[in-house]
Amino acid sequence: MQFFSGLFPSRIFYGWYVVYAIGLVMTTTAGLAFYNLPVLLDAFVAERGFSVSVASNATASFFIAAGIAGVVAGQLVDRFDPRYVIVGSATLSSLALLSIGVLTEAWHLFAFYILFGLAYGGCGLVPTTTLVARWFERRRAFALSIASTGLSLGGVIFTPISVLLILNLGLEGAAPWIALAFFLGVVPATYWIVRASPQEMGLSPDGEEHDERTGPKPVPHHIPLAQVWRSRFFIAVAAAFLFALGAQVGGIAHVYRLANTRVGVETATTAVALLAIASLVGRLIVGWLLLKISSRTMTFLLITSQTLALAILAFAQGANFILFAVALFGLNSGSMLMIQPLLLAEAFGVRDYGRIYSISQLVGVFGYALGPAVVGFLYEASGAYTIPYLAIAASSLLGMAIFAFAGPTKQVALPSAA
Repeated sequence: MQFFSGLFPSRIFYGWYVVYAIGLVMTTTAGLAFYNLPVLLDAFVAERGFSVSVASNATASFFIAAGIAGVVAGQLVDRFDPRYVIVGSATLSSLALLSIGVLTEAWHLFAFYILFGLAYGGCGLVPTTTLVARWFERRRAFALSIASTGLSLGGVIFTPISVLLILNLGLEGAAPWIALAFFLGVVPATYWIVRASPQEMGLSPDGEEHDERTGPKPVPHHIPLAQVWRSRFFIAVAAAFLFALGAQVGGIAHVYRLANTRVGVETATTAVALLAIASLVGRLIVGWLLLKISSRTMTFLLITSQTLALAILAFAQGANFILFAVALFGLNSGSMLMIQPLLLAEAFGVRDYGRIYSISQLVGVFGYALGPAVVGFLYEASGAYTIPYLAIAASSLLGMAIFAFAGPTKQVALPSAA
């Protein structure tokens, strides 16, 4: 296993247990929330008779609510034990999922997505990546890549199960099982394994023990919040990912229905699973490559690949061509979610990371929200997915152009007295 040689110390650092627990949390939240959104969208259209536009707009409200909740979660995890934030939010998410079987009106749908989004924001990327960033510094990129493989595994494991449950039991019959799986996948591992920081256990990031005579090693650089908001890097990264991740979420939210309408349900189910598998492989490759190239260079490569994949999906016909485009899309889509928090942690440090990342993610939420809604609107206007996917490919390209103005991370990452 030369690929992993030198990455782990001979004695297991407790931070790796935190990484694996967070990986399970991400597996569950991604599989039953993020990757499950296109499945729910299709089910609400097919089973409950909602229009694609209404279902897409309701899905958009999920992302807005999640972004707002992420800001609150960022404040809470910087002040309190993150376990309680995640456990409470996961419990509320489970209760929201329990209700999907009784949604019959448009306002029911919006109320569900808003509640689910608020709950998801408290157990999603903001608190989970904050925890991993605290436990690692030198190995942060690799630790994030390992933990975030859960985002892909969720699509491989939980999303297909959700599809089968809904197809065989309907929304009403599937709801209790989906809700229970969400609770069991998040709460036990978070409460019993996760710890707020290495300092809580007498350790330093990456596993270096404290010296009782000299105390812990000096804390890495931190950029004061007042400087962060005004920095060109923060503004450019937030704006770039607004367009790039908005395009990605729009593509993911409709990829199941694109494959279903062009080929059939079997190809659509395969496409969702393949998207997740490719995302998993992509994360591991990117985590390894980040040991060799800069996060800035990797960001350019990821956005370029995403733009190309979306453009291909706009015209792809036939099962093989669609699945090829989905695989290309998946190879970069998961890593895009990982690279944004890594860029911010490298640039500004981890002391206020929760608040910094949550604000950047909140800006991106408008892209998350608009992506599915724009694709849905353009689909109903044009009657096909060609124009919608070309539109989000252009959005991805715009995100790359904006990111070029951010400049290198090293321009920001200078010691500064707080």
